[in-house]
Amino acid sequence: MANTPRKSEEEIVALLQAGDRSVMEYLYDHYSAALYGVCLKVVQDETAAQDVLQEGFVKIWKRGAKYDPTKGKLFTWMLNVVRNTAIDYLRSKAVKYEINGNERVSHIIETNSSQEMSVDGIGLRKHLLQLRKEEREIIELSYFGGYTQDEISKELKIPLGTVKTRARRALTDLRKLIGTNGGY
Repeated sequence: MANTPRKSEEEIVALLQAGDRSVMEYLYDHYSAALYGVCLKVVQDETAAQDVLQEGFVKIWKRGAKYDPTKGKLFTWMLNVVRNTAIDYLRSKAVKYEINGNERVSHIIETNSSQEMSVDGIGLRKHLLQLRKEEREIIELSYFGGYTQDEISKELKIPLGTVKTRARRALTDLRKLIGTNGGY
């Protein structure tokens, strides 16, 4: 990496869009550490994070010709590809179960999950339980399930605007609850 001359983003994009395989080595050398950190944060397992990173780079390679620099920076695009790959990995481990009759909600199976322990460690779980059911559901799907607001809308079969309103209200309520209980 030290001997590789620094390329401009425009040069990298041109090589990627042209299908030049050498650009993948450059991208890996310069961005894999940061992207691996994102994978690890999402999947919380080193081996899985390495697999997700590799799969993410394959997707970057396959989709590189379609990257549109007018929509954002290359690194941001790569970050989103890798993050979404990590979320897809978690979803592949999800189980569906019924809640209150016909509602279907995906939840991640995580035994001895460090994420779950860290949430309980700061007492967030008890605060979530104080939210209204419909707000808690949005927060759990969004922050713990990795769902986008659009995906939540489809999953729960409610309008996107309703999801946004409930999320905003839930975050406001959480701030109040946390602020009045020790000021986390």
